[in-house]
Amino acid sequence: MESITKNRQSPEVLRAMIERAYGAGQVPAGDGWASELGHGWFNVAYRIRLRDGAEVVLKIAPPPAVEVMAYEHGAMSIELATLDLLRTRTDVPVPAVHFADRSRELCDADYFFMPYIDADNLGIIAETLPAAERDALMEQLGAANREINSVRGEHFGPLAGPGHATWRQAFTTMTENVLLDGERRGVDIGWEYDTVRAAIAAHADSLDEVTEACLVEWDLWASNVMVRDGKIVCVIDHERAFYGDPLMEAGFTGTQMSAAFGDPAPFMRGYGHGELTETERTRRRLYCLYLVLIMVIETVYRGHTDTKQYDWARPRLDEAMALLGHTRR
Repeated sequence: MESITKNRQSPEVLRAMIERAYGAGQVPAGDGWASELGHGWFNVAYRIRLRDGAEVVLKIAPPPAVEVMAYEHGAMSIELATLDLLRTRTDVPVPAVHFADRSRELCDADYFFMPYIDADNLGIIAETLPAAERDALMEQLGAANREINSVRGEHFGPLAGPGHATWRQAFTTMTENVLLDGERRGVDIGWEYDTVRAAIAAHADSLDEVTEACLVEWDLWASNVMVRDGKIVCVIDHERAFYGDPLMEAGFTGTQMSAAFGDPAPFMRGYGHGELTETERTRRRLYCLYLVLIMVIETVYRGHTDTKQYDWARPRLDEAMALLGHTRR
């Protein structure tokens, strides 16, 4: 996926990064030792073959001169912190971090190395699988996601703070930041921004039901799941995690917008979550609105040269607003 946030580097810089991480003896010679992994939307990632033949992945944060959305500031630090939490407090399979460098000495952004996972991306192969196999993997994902949510934080909101005492404070701040991002760049979301603010405020009391700050991945779609031989072998891309309501996880999105995001039933079986209550449905509708707002607004921040994502997401924003009782006159 093309984006102006992808901080591509020359072979000379990549070699310097490899030397710093693994030593001069592992710096590859010749050509063909690095290839870009093209499915990510934010960071650039390279598949690299070291001199001894071992394969690793190098992930580089966006260049500082490129404006990103407010919730994306420090995304690589968030990912590294989340990986540490998951490795030390759960059994969910995540990549090891071989080396991380935040010095900005070799390039203008943070970067880290991790092992290359020799497996299939579930988001890419899902439609080629028999329905029973696909459902079984989504059940595994639900169970893994529940284990991730078992990690508790001391506050709501960003992992590193500033924290909020309540989930209502945290979520309304998150949505306001997204709306301010859109207004700052003049993004046409199809609605008056204050109308969206009013829709959120009208249902904000539903957020008060959430009293435990759980680790939420939020971006745990099938495309961030690596599978092999019918099992999940690795969960990748942890840069958007925060402490909040587990119902905000991607796997629950289809409970309110199944036509756009698919049937959530296998995920929910694996998670062990029954039918949503009325208050949970309201919260999930707020979370759908938050998601599609980002999907519309980020197209400007990514510098998309085509309108495919925007054209898909804009009607979804209308659907999310309708779920909250707002339709166009």
